[in-house]
Amino acid sequence: MSHARKTWKFTLLAAVSAAAFGVTAASAQQFSCPRKGGTLVFAQEAKVNSLDQYTSSTISTRNVAMNMYEALMTRDENMNPIPELAEKVTASEDGMTYTFNLRRGVKFHNGKTMTTEDVVASFDRYKKVGIDRGILDVVDKWEAPDAHTFIIRMKVAQPTFLENFSSFSVPIVITPKENTDAPPMQMKPIGTGPFEFVEFVADSHVRIKRFDGYVPNPAYKDIDGFGGYKVACLDQVVFRIVTEPGARVAGLETGEFHGAEDVPAKSQAALKANPNIVLKPLQNFWVQIATPNLSFPPTDNLKVRQAIQAALDMEEIMEAATDGAYRLNIGFQYPGQAFYTEAGKETYNQKNIAKAKKLLQDGGYKGEKLILLTNKDYTNMYTAALVMSEQLKAIGMNVELLVMDWPASVQKQQNTTDGWNFFFTGYGTNTSLGGIAALRFHAPPFNTYKPKKEDGPDKEFVEHFNAIANGKTLDERKAAFAKAQARVLDQVLALPFGSLTKVQVVRSNVENFRPFRIPRMSNVWIKG
Repeated sequence: MSHARKTWKFTLLAAVSAAAFGVTAASAQQFSCPRKGGTLVFAQEAKVNSLDQYTSSTISTRNVAMNMYEALMTRDENMNPIPELAEKVTASEDGMTYTFNLRRGVKFHNGKTMTTEDVVASFDRYKKVGIDRGILDVVDKWEAPDAHTFIIRMKVAQPTFLENFSSFSVPIVITPKENTDAPPMQMKPIGTGPFEFVEFVADSHVRIKRFDGYVPNPAYKDIDGFGGYKVACLDQVVFRIVTEPGARVAGLETGEFHGAEDVPAKSQAALKANPNIVLKPLQNFWVQIATPNLSFPPTDNLKVRQAIQAALDMEEIMEAATDGAYRLNIGFQYPGQAFYTEAGKETYNQKNIAKAKKLLQDGGYKGEKLILLTNKDYTNMYTAALVMSEQLKAIGMNVELLVMDWPASVQKQQNTTDGWNFFFTGYGTNTSLGGIAALRFHAPPFNTYKPKKEDGPDKEFVEHFNAIANGKTLDERKAAFAKAQARVLDQVLALPFGSLTKVQVVRSNVENFRPFRIPRMSNVWIKG
């Protein structure tokens, strides 16, 4: 066996070993709620477009849904793959078969016991409507030889399959088989998690409650990332939609809210001085970013996109968008992550007005309108768009802001190729999950840069992206990531501005709330 083959085998089985680690960790005493009861009101920034986890990639959906749903595998605190609804995961020597042994006695919120019939049906629906269904392109088929064994058979071995499979960006959560034919965005919110759905009032709130039939995973002793030993200590959690930052701060101060997804940097000093409030900062929460529409002029013109890129002052954009809570950051990983690279750094933060004007002239720009699609739910996205518009007006561009609420802006970006040129968002969960996940939104089937149908996805980028997924060694995959990032930046398939810090906040009577990519309501209680 070659050295490369050994490395590939180790990388694949290392994920499985990490998955099995939770079993040995369970020997210590498992978590028990010091107190049960109460309703926790959590203020989040943006409106929720759906609780159908297969067809929504927004963090506003994930904040709520991931407290109700579970998958066969997820990620631990350090973003390593671990089992969740699977008791054990076994990979064949050749990487062509994955066997998932299900945990016994898992109940859905409707009282039904989960079996592999539900797993098969969930995968069937995800393959049809899941917006990240590209992760299953390397899968030949899945089968269920009995009620507790689920087998995935591959078309080709992929060293990063478990890494992709365990992502909680758009996870393959397991729901009852009766949901198989549910249209996109309309799946009944029935999962297996510690909290179950109660009500969803659009633009107002989502209410969930303790699922009394939930049995924690005995392989662990405490929550671990989005897996582990989860217990619902709270009677209910209400996710309130509070898009105005000042209203979130005021609600925290009065006690109307027990916690909040984010508070502005200018309010943090006063909140920190309040003995009734505890700040929970998360460095590098997401990469602030704008993605272009290559199917709509003038951003169908590379020279125009490069002119826009050359003009931007990222420090000015990020300072305004975050009140100073940011770091300049090249590309799609953070320093310290395994895949971090400065490839393409010559394109970043150029602030070169003369170059930008020359590129506009070379590209034949004649004053066509440039439409920036943004929202006010996330004030940092709106402010980034506002500052970018002023910088582009300074080089002679005709710029207009199209401001919608967050769900509407996402739907327009996903479903249309006209009426907008740049979409403003943040890459957080995907960036934190690692190399291949960080660039997934640019690859098929997402293609967030909206290539023209006649052109198709950027071939060079897709080649490098596939090499990240299929490289047999970590060094090969890191080299491919650097090439892929450089290609995205060279062709202006995205404009990453920098990374921001998010500060989650709770009242001091909220115990054991630990900051994470998504607010976890398990193992949290309110002091009496």
